[in-house]
Formats: sequence, C-alpha cells, structure tokens
Amino acid sequence: MLLLACTAGVVGLLTSRALVALSPVTGVVAALANPALSRALGQWLRLRTVWAPAAMYALLLLSGFHTEQWNVWRHETFRLLPWLGVPLAFGVAVPLTKRQRSGIGLLYVTGFVLVALATLGQYFLDPAAANKAFGLGQSLPSVTGIFHIHFGLMLALAAFFALLLRHNSHTPGLRLGLLIAAAVCVVTLHLLAYRTGLLVFYVMALLEALRLLLRKRLLLGLGVLFLLVASPLVAYHTLEPVHQRLDATIWDVQQIQLGHDINEYSLSRRLAAWQTALTVAQAHPWLGVGPADAYQAMMNQYSWKNFGLRPENRVMVHNQYLHQLLSGGIVGLSVWLLVLFGPLMQPSLRRNPYVYHFLLMEATAMLVDSLLELQIGFNLFVFLYGFIVVATERRVSQEAETLKPSALPTV
Repeated sequence: MLLLACTAGVVGLLTSRALVALSPVTGVVAALANPALSRALGQWLRLRTVWAPAAMYALLLLSGFHTEQWNVWRHETFRLLPWLGVPLAFGVAVPLTKRQRSGIGLLYVTGFVLVALATLGQYFLDPAAANKAFGLGQSLPSVTGIFHIHFGLMLALAAFFALLLRHNSHTPGLRLGLLIAAAVCVVTLHLLAYRTGLLVFYVMALLEALRLLLRKRLLLGLGVLFLLVASPLVAYHTLEPVHQRLDATIWDVQQIQLGHDINEYSLSRRLAAWQTALTVAQAHPWLGVGPADAYQAMMNQYSWKNFGLRPENRVMVHNQYLHQLLSGGIVGLSVWLLVLFGPLMQPSLRRNPYVYHFLLMEATAMLVDSLLELQIGFNLFVFLYGFIVVATERRVSQEAETLKPSALPTV
C-alpha cells in the first residue's frame, strides 16, 4: 500500500493535485495496516527526522491562540497535515524494498522527462514568440500546468536523481537511458530558461565540483569547474532563451535600484517584498505574526510603504527563510532550519547522496521563492522528505539495530 501511495504522489506531482492530496491518506492507512504496528511506532518515535516537521505543525497549532485570521488558520491546519502524516507513513508502514524504491525513482525521472519533452514541443511550435516572452520576464509552464518555478526545480532534481540512479545501476541500457534523461532535463532548463531551476542546477554542480576537489580528484574536479564557467557563457551566446532571460533579469533588478515603476517587474517586486517582510519581522522578532496572519501583515505594511505598487502587484515574500521569520519569528525560523539541515547533522544521512542532494537543492531554491506557500511546492518537499530522508534514517537505524551485540548470534 505504501508503494501505491508513492506512485500516486509522483503521478500527482506531474498531473493531478487530487492524487497528491490522497497520497498521504493512503500512506497513513499503510502505516496503520503494518502487522507489527506497535513495534514500528516505537521505532518511529526514535527517528529524529520526524520531530522537526512535527514541531513545524505544533507551532502552527499554537499560533491559533493569537491569530486574527481564523478562517485562514483553520485552512492551514488542514492543508499542512502532511507534516505529520507523511513522516508517519514512511516511518511506520512496511518499508519499500530496494527494487520498489528504485522503481519510484525511475517513475519520477521518466515522468518529468516526458513532461519536459512535451513542454519543449510546445515551445518549438512558436519559438520566436516564446523567446520574446522570455525577454519580457514571462515563463512557459509545463504542459500539465506546473508553475514554472516548481517545474524548474523538479527538472533539476530529476537530472541529479537520474545520475544517482545511473550510478547504482548495473544494466548498460538503463545507464544509457538515465544519462539521456539527465541530459534532457538539463537541456530543457536552458531552452526554457527556468531561472530557479538553473540556479539550483549550477549551485549543486558547483558543490559537486568542490566535493571532488576535497576528495583530491583534482583532474575531474577542475574539469567540472571549467564546464561550470564555460557552459553559462556558451549558453548565453548561443541560446536565444538564455540571452533574453538574462538580459531581462538584469533590466528587472535595475528598476528598483533606479527608483522606476516596478509594477511589471517580478524580481523588483520580490526585492520590495523582502524589504517589507523584514520590516514586519523586526516588529515581531520572536514568534512572528503567525502563519495565518502573514499575508495580512504584509498587505498592512504595504499600505504604509508600497514602493509604488498597485494592490494587485503587492506580492508575498518569495523567500522561504524570510517567510518563516515573518510568520514564526526566530523560533519558527530555527525550527525550519532544523527541518532542512537537521538531517545533515547525522553522519549516516549526510553521507547519503540522495539526502544531501535533495536538501541542498531545496535549500537553494528556497532562497528565491517561498516553496511551501503553494500546495505543489509543499507536496513536493514533504513527499520527498519522507521518501528520502525519513526512510533513509529508518533503514539506517534498523541496520544498526541488527548489528547490536545483543542481536548477534553467540558462539
């Protein structure tokens, strides 16, 4: 049943919000159906990776004592239940086998490659119009309607997951297919000029290069660094979408610096939102304004200093760290950092390439967007957190349990 929940989660991320919403429910049912439920619950309570998400949800519940937006608070308590349900599913249900986990990984990569190819087909129907739109700061969503910021992040994740799966595969045909899949994701990121996805891809590639250098694999590390410098330059001079997007990005940021009208410029509006969020957070440093009240607090601050923005252009924070500081104060931000980086404090998780790739890529993307604010971004993070992080800690802890002296046969 957990396999069904994971399959629904991946397919839902690609096409259907309804399937994503049902996936945690199926996962919880799978957990309750575990024949060794009492023992699994005891092991689940000892997993450190489930407590920080639970603390995130606890802070939301506690904010109900001082919220002024009851309807929003009630909606958020329901929407964010996967903070509890997904770690429970992956910590208690009968775990997936290695083959099943690989199958879910292949489903994720294959699904996003197919959506990427279909979206590229849409781009090539009228590339001139698309390139012009890129120059105006617009972006092309996926053919299945995934917002471009999230789609870019998903493609970057799919590219690195494909390479990791390839490393663990011994089938020549599958290894070649996964290499092609990674290339398709990277090419799509460049041809459709997804800024967030490209940022995540290049930051992760840079970290990989540094890791190679630290391991004294100098030739390979320096080769990757050279490609990281050369690739953006080549892309800028040879790919019209990248050229248009970079020029539009520079022009966009300059508008707020020069004091111009920023109503039609997304990055300048984000910079205005960051200043607005910091102002509100300074007035509520420890516990913030509350998750349910964050939007209203931002709008109230805009009424004092609006940066010349019309009401419909006054955007939310677009930075997950600032969003947590605004809504939960220093306490909320600290808990969020524990969710994001706490697993890396465990050596067994820190050494797992799937864990650190996922967490560091999400951490990078969250510098430029509040990914948990929209349901698809929240679903993506929570599902992969359970599937990769919680499941890995559970597997490691079970392996350690079997190696205890008391569990070993005596001679």
